[in-house]
Amino acid sequence: MASLSLQPKFSLHPNNSILHFHPQNKPQIIFFTRKVKIKTKTKCSSIDPQQQQQKQRESFTRKKKSVTETEKGVDPVGFLTKLGITHKAFAQFLRERYKSLKDLKAEIFTRHLNLQEMASGFEILGTHRHKEHRVDYMDWAPGARYCALVGDFNGWSPTTNAAREGLYGHDDYGYWFIILEDKLREGEEPDELYFQQYNYVDDYDKGDSGVTIDEVFQRANDEYWEPGEDRFIKNRFELPAKLYERLFGPNGPQTIEELGEIPDAETRYKAHKELHKDDPPSNLPPFDVIDNGKEYDIFNVVVDPAWQEKFRNKKPPLAYWTETRKGRKAWLKKYSPAIPHGSKYKVYFNTPDGPLERVPAWATFIQPDAEGKQAYAIHWEPPPEYTYKWKHSAIKPPKSLRIYECHVGISGSEPKISSFNDFTEKVLPHVKRAGYNAIQLIGIVEHKDYFTVGYRVTNFFAVSSRYGTPEDFKRLVDEAHGLGLLVFLDIVHSYSAADEMVGLSRFDGSNDCYFHTGKRGHHKYWGTRMFKYGDLDVLHFLLSNLNWWISEYKIDGFHFHSLASMLYTHNGFASFTGDLEEYCNQYVDNDAVKYLILANEILHALHPNIITIAEDATFYPGLCEPTSQGGLGFDYHVNLSASEMWLSLLKNTPDHEWSMSKITSTLLGNKNYADKMLVYAENHNQSISGGQSLAEILLSQGNDKAPQSNELLLRGSSLLKMIKLITFTIGGRGYLNFMGNEFGHPKRVEFPMPSNNFSFLLANRCWDLLEKEGVYQDLFRFDKDMMKLDKNEKVLSRGLPNIHHVKDTNMVISYLRGPLLFVFNFHPTDSYERYCIGVDEAGEYQVILNTDERRYGGQGIVKEEQYLQRTISKRVDGLRNCIKVSLPSRTAQVYKLSRILRI
Repeated sequence: MASLSLQPKFSLHPNNSILHFHPQNKPQIIFFTRKVKIKTKTKCSSIDPQQQQQKQRESFTRKKKSVTETEKGVDPVGFLTKLGITHKAFAQFLRERYKSLKDLKAEIFTRHLNLQEMASGFEILGTHRHKEHRVDYMDWAPGARYCALVGDFNGWSPTTNAAREGLYGHDDYGYWFIILEDKLREGEEPDELYFQQYNYVDDYDKGDSGVTIDEVFQRANDEYWEPGEDRFIKNRFELPAKLYERLFGPNGPQTIEELGEIPDAETRYKAHKELHKDDPPSNLPPFDVIDNGKEYDIFNVVVDPAWQEKFRNKKPPLAYWTETRKGRKAWLKKYSPAIPHGSKYKVYFNTPDGPLERVPAWATFIQPDAEGKQAYAIHWEPPPEYTYKWKHSAIKPPKSLRIYECHVGISGSEPKISSFNDFTEKVLPHVKRAGYNAIQLIGIVEHKDYFTVGYRVTNFFAVSSRYGTPEDFKRLVDEAHGLGLLVFLDIVHSYSAADEMVGLSRFDGSNDCYFHTGKRGHHKYWGTRMFKYGDLDVLHFLLSNLNWWISEYKIDGFHFHSLASMLYTHNGFASFTGDLEEYCNQYVDNDAVKYLILANEILHALHPNIITIAEDATFYPGLCEPTSQGGLGFDYHVNLSASEMWLSLLKNTPDHEWSMSKITSTLLGNKNYADKMLVYAENHNQSISGGQSLAEILLSQGNDKAPQSNELLLRGSSLLKMIKLITFTIGGRGYLNFMGNEFGHPKRVEFPMPSNNFSFLLANRCWDLLEKEGVYQDLFRFDKDMMKLDKNEKVLSRGLPNIHHVKDTNMVISYLRGPLLFVFNFHPTDSYERYCIGVDEAGEYQVILNTDERRYGGQGIVKEEQYLQRTISKRVDGLRNCIKVSLPSRTAQVYKLSRILRI
């Protein structure tokens, strides 16, 4: 699809990620690497010809490798080399994937000017206001024979605004195009200029200033033409007639026979100059032609510099064109919109299986079906006075992420669906106060069934109308930026809802429009549809969708949900042993992998500050490695094992049997990727749709969730604080907490569904618990200070920890991270006095965070006078010094080196 805009755009070269500038009105230029010939001086010698040929072959091989990899900074197996991994099959798989990715980019460039255009389909697809008082609609439906836009604006007529096959209705790729002209109001006359444009943003009307079109054109001509020049425009034969008269006189020959032999151009030119040698300089030609006399010589033109400068400074009088444009007031007076703002509409197709109506795939606002009513697209084109005006600029990404995961619908205290405005006014200030620096929104993209939490997406370009309008969501994002919070979107491109009336399934009547056919087109267990990632038009849709959320709503990053579902034809439901063979066998969807590489390359090229997070339970190799080195290009990957481990320990393992070695190894994950790890103690899946959060397990009992005894409450509170602290500080640069878990929300989340008689009783958050003294307020105070610990001490942005003390028998874990020492005693009963922990630097260590403090709901066993500890010169844990600390059971302490002693 060629863009209708003439603005310059950027593109990604098919062989690397370097941006190249291409004006959009020029064809794509492909640069081929030149092979430089190096001339060397050689002496004649008796070198064996076969040896010489062998050396030439080796030299050519080295040059070829240099050109394809080294010179372009691309190594398809670069991350394997960096990590010292040797696996022939996987390395070959990466090389073949790199070649096929180059072929894919080359194929894209046969359809699109550059990769930015590939990811900007939203600029022309869907409904768009055109300057020439009309609305353009475009959609992709290759299986349809007839396309029409129907809605309340045309009485739902399938023939009023239509396009037919064979009558320029669609192009060769199945993109349908319909023009809807604005309606001329009664008594108004059509514009004098067929290309009259209207400014739909500004109210003032330069075109209605009283100056007529003729006056505007006259002023333009007066400015552009020199005196007398414009007369040749009015009479196009005047100039050639005068030239003819100059050449042959007033009674010159009238036929070819009378013409005779004409002197050559140089002779006539010299004669002309001789005739006018006494004329003023301004009348002479501003250039001379020099001919060397050769038959095929190229003439050299010598131009008068003054005349050339004057010609270059000559600019068309475009400023006067603005006086022919009209503003919004003039448009409203003269026309009524083809599709009024807020109109309901659908797209109507005639297919081989009969007619059908669909919600347009690129629609930006949807009214989902509810209570038996149909779903419709809503034309969203608010007047300028109702369009949201952005107030805050984008935020520079921090070095560490403290993410607060939210669901807008359940963010209120009342049993109902909360709105964007409610969230903006009530939840955002709480997130800022709690010390987080980013929010991650789930369930924002439009979906049919509320109980699916938003993961069965039906309309990929629309914010869910359950929570408000697009302008409301813009305000939410803008206010978050004003508070210094990044806004991430949980994006689901790994599958799509199977609903046919409101989603993409069988969109044009065929079963292979956006998705695979047969079994591969359906998720094995979730009943969702699987995208056909190898199709250029599907890539166009998905890549444009990512770019849309950034361009339209200023989103700062994406959390790519459930990558395992798309990376493998078995949807990730297979046992993985860690053998690299499992990541390059016949079950890997290579097209899906290439899509993710393209997505990361394009997003990071167009939006350098964007952050992408990969959620993949299979830990696909190279998730966070650069795409130029064989990786997928993500900035972070999620450690899903951590939350599963804590849930399993609390449910299945007695406290005294917890393995400290297992805890540390699971939390640290793969050391090669620990630096780009995002970790959480619990995520929303544990507390949504019947699951249990850690607080629900630890702080409540029975179905009525009644409070536990003080002893059990102390156990639950102590373990919850320790679990959070070690998960937060042991590794990675990112931490995530689900809404409400920062204060130990006691109730699970359960969306309204048939099994609970569509009740909203558990689809909310109990914010009132923060106003009461007790365990929830204590837990929130601790979580807030934990966030402050990272803000002040840069814990997450430091290097990986030195885990030097892991004792399964004592159930003690200790590690160093920068100048901070973390000590945990998970033993349920045993406390330790003067427990020896190794440290590297000699000096004084001060406790800066203690989970057992009374203000956190602890017992306060360790007194403040015990907070300062001086090192002893004794080798412990392989380190030169040690400190002896007091470790009550189920407590953790954070020490900071406050003073270094020089010995």
